[in-house]
Amino acid sequence: MEKRHCHPSSLHNSSPQEFLSSATKLNLNVKSSKRTLKSLIHSIPSSSPLSSSLLPSLHTFISDSILSFRNPTSPHPSKKRRRSGRKNNTDEEATPSLHKQQQHNLEKLHLLAHVAFLCVSHPQKVFSPRDLLPSVQLLHDNLVFFESDSSLLLEISNLCEVYWRENLQGREMLISQSLPFLVSRSLTLKKKVDVHRVYALREAFTLFDFEDESIEDLKMLLIRTVIAPIYLKTEDGRKFLGFIFGLSMQLMKEALAMIKSQIAFGRKSILEAYGVVLFRAWKGVDGVLKEEFEGGFLQGLIEGSIYANSRVFAASVRRVLGGFVSQRITDGVEKLLFRLAEPVIFRSLQVANSNVRLNALHLLLDFFPLEDPDAMKEVKDTLLEKQFFLMERLIMDDCPDVRVVAVEGCFRVLHLFWEIIPSSTITKLLTKIFDDMSHDICNEVRLSTVNGTIYLLGNPQSHEILKVLLPRFGHLILDSALSSRAAVLDLLLLIRDIRSFQFNKVVGLDVLLSTLANDHSQVAQKITRLLIPSYFPSKVSIEEACNRCVTLIKRSPMAGARFCEFAMLEGASPKSLMELVRVLIGLVLSNEKLHADQIEGLLIAAASLCNNLVSEPCYKNALKEFFTGGKVKCLFAAASTGHAQPSVLNICSVVSPDDVAGLVEECMSLVTNCCGLPKNVEMQAKVRSAHRLLLSYSGFDDMFDSLTRLLQKAAYRCHVKFGVEIPKQRVSPGKRKKCKSSVKFSAKRKHVGGKNSTTFEYDYSIAVGIACQIKDLVVSKDSREAILGSQALESSFLALKVISEVSIEHCISCEYMDTSPVLAYSGLALHMSLQNISVSTNDSGSKNSEGTDSSSILEASCTFLFFHICFIEVSSL
Repeated sequence: MEKRHCHPSSLHNSSPQEFLSSATKLNLNVKSSKRTLKSLIHSIPSSSPLSSSLLPSLHTFISDSILSFRNPTSPHPSKKRRRSGRKNNTDEEATPSLHKQQQHNLEKLHLLAHVAFLCVSHPQKVFSPRDLLPSVQLLHDNLVFFESDSSLLLEISNLCEVYWRENLQGREMLISQSLPFLVSRSLTLKKKVDVHRVYALREAFTLFDFEDESIEDLKMLLIRTVIAPIYLKTEDGRKFLGFIFGLSMQLMKEALAMIKSQIAFGRKSILEAYGVVLFRAWKGVDGVLKEEFEGGFLQGLIEGSIYANSRVFAASVRRVLGGFVSQRITDGVEKLLFRLAEPVIFRSLQVANSNVRLNALHLLLDFFPLEDPDAMKEVKDTLLEKQFFLMERLIMDDCPDVRVVAVEGCFRVLHLFWEIIPSSTITKLLTKIFDDMSHDICNEVRLSTVNGTIYLLGNPQSHEILKVLLPRFGHLILDSALSSRAAVLDLLLLIRDIRSFQFNKVVGLDVLLSTLANDHSQVAQKITRLLIPSYFPSKVSIEEACNRCVTLIKRSPMAGARFCEFAMLEGASPKSLMELVRVLIGLVLSNEKLHADQIEGLLIAAASLCNNLVSEPCYKNALKEFFTGGKVKCLFAAASTGHAQPSVLNICSVVSPDDVAGLVEECMSLVTNCCGLPKNVEMQAKVRSAHRLLLSYSGFDDMFDSLTRLLQKAAYRCHVKFGVEIPKQRVSPGKRKKCKSSVKFSAKRKHVGGKNSTTFEYDYSIAVGIACQIKDLVVSKDSREAILGSQALESSFLALKVISEVSIEHCISCEYMDTSPVLAYSGLALHMSLQNISVSTNDSGSKNSEGTDSSSILEASCTFLFFHICFIEVSSL
């Protein structure tokens, strides 16, 4: 049959059958075809014969297509089925043909459904929806058979949706199949637009009889929406969920049971969404449904939040109840909360179980003030007084967790309801907290007092009384818990910016400086932030700022040094800090009479500033240029205290000035004369600084060679005294490569010891000091890499092995034996095994040389570590 092209000009001359036959040959996947079809149908005037004749023909076409789809004809109807093997071949040939025919029918139905949609949405309403209804109903009733074609399903659901949305006659006959499809589609595709469509059709769900078993599938779909994230996250989804609770008692019970089962596992956002859904559901139901909702479900939630064994579960339930608490100004909500909570909450606050008291307290704070809005004022005041009495009692509870929540809750209540609370009650509560709870034995309680005060300061009405009470918190700056000390600093930082407060009246300046000098870096940095407007302000000239900082260092040298350590982190400009370095170094080199601790503070401060400034190349170059002309040598001469000298070495390590040859010699002498190092903390700081300087000036290999020779000497003395075998190396020391250093070292070495230098005890103590150094050096990445790459590694390792064996074997008979060689050997062996470094030895008495691989080294390390533990146990006896 020749294809007839449909144009607007030829519509009046076409029969409905011809028109529909031509239309079914279009491809809806092509946008131009859709536009053409829409133009053709929407251009039909009411005077056209097609306005009355098209719909009956459309119904016939749809009916025939559905019949053909549901009862496809066999491609070979005349052929008789055989039992031979050719039967399978015939069926296999028939199956593609059947599938092709089925697909053709689906495409045809899709186009016919689209024609129906265009007819019902005609702008001039040319086609009667009542006449079109049989065709639409036929498509709707067979919707379940088209599940293989999602586009056809969507087309039919769109058609049904138009009937419902425009309130067309017979719309109630088009929902039994289309609504389940739309709900299922929204759950499968998880798109907001589908959820919106379901919500727009919500009134259609009221036509179903949910007590009828025939719609069990729809009920299951609706129950699934209760736990579907797409419904809980979208506004329309939450509105729809609130709506379905009013459809039937059984559906409401099942939905509530589903929500209750999810509370224990829900995230914060999901629980809050449930709170919103439940509140909307409560508003939407009435009669028996509301009684069941309140007396059954909500009452159970409140009791569950109080008697829950898990605090996490109790908190989750309260988060769901928050949907009602946040809407308590809505008519009826406050009355509801009071009616459900009052019978159980006050009794639960006084039971013996501390967990129940804690949960009940949380709930009381969420519901506060718990009152009957219809009661007389005297009754309300009495009930409010009862709540404050119980809160004051719980502040002194035996359980620390209850006390923490009670303190925080009191501050929260005072912050939010200051105006309605009698002043005598406010004074009584705050006095008890500041006088008693700030001295509580539990750190969390003390911390809650400070954090609660910070929160309460957000209410300006509290400032007058807090101005009197805050000095009672001063002792907490010396609290044993770091968290409490840090919280006090947060409090001081807050009141510093409130005009009517003075932070130094809460904590004195001397106490602050002492804490700054000695406390944890977290606390010290906050004190620096607190003091920087006073001692290094940005609003004054650089000269004035430097003078103030110098004044601070002179007053409290170590506090001033820590202040400089954190000044850049707290916003001080690098330019002004560079000038401060010049001022501090100039002051040390001047003829001004300074105490040794002041010089120490100035140098430590300068070292901290240099360490921060060198991160920017321009300032590193400026510092390198500044430390010329013998300044370093003069600074080291002025540094007479134990902490001052490492500061000079640290400055040199980070700045790398050129004229430090003499200083490098001092460092070499310092690391080699290390008798008594493990017990001398001040000396350890010097040695670490010397390591950094030698590493930065490429003198590390020379240093490690010197230390190795001293270890070998001690190992030889162990051999002589105790007869321990010394492993011989395959590679002679003379073949080692010499390291090129950036500075020249003199051949002389300072060596202190006198007559004691000839004793075994002295040589062993030097070896212990060197072992202590190696133990520290393998911790740092740069120094560890330098050791593992050193030519002297093998010699030092074998010497440490000998010394460790002697230390373990003779720890009982010789009191001066130390654990440091064992720790150093174990640590070095571990890192060598990780780097797969082996050691070559030639044991005396054997003919063949054998190497010790990394696995053997690791095994030896574990063995020595075991003996080290035994060594400690024996030494402690």
